[in-house]
Amino acid sequence: MPPGVCDGLLPLQLEINGLAHKLTIEPRVTLLDALRENLHVYGTNKGCDLGQCGACTVHIDGQRVLACLTLAAQAQGRVITTIEGLAGADGALHPMQEAFLRHDALQCGYCTPGQIMSAVACIAEGHARSDRDIREYMSGNICRCGAYPQIVAAVCDVAAAQAAALAEATL
Repeated sequence: MPPGVCDGLLPLQLEINGLAHKLTIEPRVTLLDALRENLHVYGTNKGCDLGQCGACTVHIDGQRVLACLTLAAQAQGRVITTIEGLAGADGALHPMQEAFLRHDALQCGYCTPGQIMSAVACIAEGHARSDRDIREYMSGNICRCGAYPQIVAAVCDVAAAQAAALAEATL
């Protein structure tokens, strides 16, 4: 009998960072646990495991989600991007990753993957119009070290560069 028929396990195929992964898991396994424990994709961190800190933020179909509150089964057939998937195929860092380094927007680094994933989404969602907007729309990501001013500066930097590139392209 195929897995999942009588043993309570669920066969899944997840597309993570452009690669298809097949796994068989219990239906209640979160995306975070599937990433870390089953697929050994460790860039997404487990912070509170309650959806309150943002350390586990990933993108599903371009939208930011908390992987600790998302069942792996909910992500089947959708495009999942983790912090590892932001870098270019040639290994070049994403502009937000570069900005975090340039602005020293991290200290211990534990929240950094989730912060970067949220920052990319914040700009894509159109919520990076001001420092206040950025702080509001990034408020689901907690930095226990207090690097918030540098995080906001990094997001502003990338948002301004993207706006300038868009303005230049429309000329």
